[in-house]
Amino acid sequence: MSFDQVQPFSSFSDPQQVAFHRTELSVILSLYGRMVAAGEWRDYGISTLRDLAVFSVFRRTAEHPLYRIEKRPKLRNRQGQYAVVGMDGQILKRGHDLRMVLRVLERKLIRSVT
Repeated sequence: MSFDQVQPFSSFSDPQQVAFHRTELSVILSLYGRMVAAGEWRDYGISTLRDLAVFSVFRRTAEHPLYRIEKRPKLRNRQGQYAVVGMDGQILKRGHDLRMVLRVLERKLIRSVT
């Protein structure tokens, strides 16, 4: 096989994974820090999958997540790529703007502080 017949390395790589951008993570971690300070949240996990990225929030490490913040780029032109999903799988808020979607969780912070 000659060098001109060699396939580029990128064609053999795994399919692209969806991930949170640095600015998105900054917004999420800002909320996370405030919720930890309020004693509501204790741990988190990040998953990067083929179709979505998930930031899971836990009250304790060994539990199911309290909330999942999901990013699904395929829904960008429909109802919005960001969603907050509750423990029971119910979508609490969906939209195009991450800060607006996360407001549903900030309301819970206001209630826990007062």
